[in-house]
Amino acid sequence: MSTILKDVMQTNSGHPASTPGAMQAYRASVLHFTNDPAFHNDAHAWFEDGLLLICDGKVLQVGDYVALKSTLPDDVTIADYRGKLIIPGFIDTHVHYPQTDMIASPAPGLLPWLETYTFPTERQFSDLNHSSQVAHFFIDELLRCGTTTAMVYCTVHPQSVDAFFTESSERNLRMVAGKVLMDRNCPEFLRDTAESGVRESEALINKWHKKGRQLYAITPRFAPTSSEAQLQLAGELARAYPDTYLQTHVAENTDEVAWVKSLFPKARSYMDVYDHYGMLRPRSMYAHCIWLDDADRARMAATQSAVAVCPTSNLFLGSGLFDFPRADSEQMLLSLATDVGGGTSFSMLQTMNETYKVARMGGSYMPALRMFYLATLGGARSMQLEGVIGNFAIGTEADFIILDPQATPLLARRTANTNTLEELLFALALLGDDRTVLATYAAGRQVHQR
Repeated sequence: MSTILKDVMQTNSGHPASTPGAMQAYRASVLHFTNDPAFHNDAHAWFEDGLLLICDGKVLQVGDYVALKSTLPDDVTIADYRGKLIIPGFIDTHVHYPQTDMIASPAPGLLPWLETYTFPTERQFSDLNHSSQVAHFFIDELLRCGTTTAMVYCTVHPQSVDAFFTESSERNLRMVAGKVLMDRNCPEFLRDTAESGVRESEALINKWHKKGRQLYAITPRFAPTSSEAQLQLAGELARAYPDTYLQTHVAENTDEVAWVKSLFPKARSYMDVYDHYGMLRPRSMYAHCIWLDDADRARMAATQSAVAVCPTSNLFLGSGLFDFPRADSEQMLLSLATDVGGGTSFSMLQTMNETYKVARMGGSYMPALRMFYLATLGGARSMQLEGVIGNFAIGTEADFIILDPQATPLLARRTANTNTLEELLFALALLGDDRTVLATYAAGRQVHQR
């Protein structure tokens, strides 16, 4: 065994290199990203016949099989997935677990959709047992689709957060979630107060944030459903706990933007409402960001505030098309998100499919390499978690998935005729879905097998 591999094993696992079962080895084609392909020519590493080595839930090494096989201890059995593709687990930066049961609900737009379906569905999460049942199904669905990390909205009920984190922690997943803050312009049965909402959020931070792999997100639903007092207190809470996350919605559709303008007439823009309360900062995640102006984009980039691009729900609700060229002109932090239940699929592959179409309709072109970056390392960078998840750098948490290019007859026929990595990834993105995910691993342990 090489000296460097031995040192890494001892550092990551606390076990000597010869400990039986200390190392896991996976042979397949292996792909991960080191940078954004939109700005760097050498942004990915692809090992056509690769080996991924894991120990104690962390990445030990990744590289060519031929180069690494001689470093393996004699007692290590290689899991042979030749013909398949190993990539980091998908990262979904905006999704609502309480909306699982109302996915694919008809409505003429965002605001009537909220009133008719979303709010009545979320009412049920005052029941811890119901919350636990939905959380269990929701996480099963994420893992079936290859998503190993998500930024999750719960409901206004603290027990909805407890149910989610209990389920996630039992499976040792890297998840981010938070209690929704909502003290106006919503049904009474979903309303907290400025003080109670922040008080309950702080208690949940102390209970769950950084407990195992769980991370907390301060979660004002969106500006129209929070009073100025609640936004003020949420901003103060974010400053008091700077290593927590903050997640909300902004500039999703034109009716919403007009509503915000009427509620906050002194604000320069919708985004300026959040900026006024100190909510633009690293670890803040803003869903949609369709109807921003260049000043908003520049401000987000300067504060390292990130965008969760939600193409599936944006098309479903008729909200608009995300402007990739303008976002890239500011080098904004971008990631992809399903936004279930406005989004109509848990699959990040199907989300890539819609991402490609949104880009084309907006007059730009989105290579498959970049879409896979946005769904992996792009998500990790947006969440300030590079080095923890998102690629196979040594010491990162071993969250990864195995994609099967022969998962369906059509996909098998198409991928048999691909000649480049870009063509293979494009076929997976445009033709793939949950069936394409052969297996999902979290912290080195298999958590889904097709």
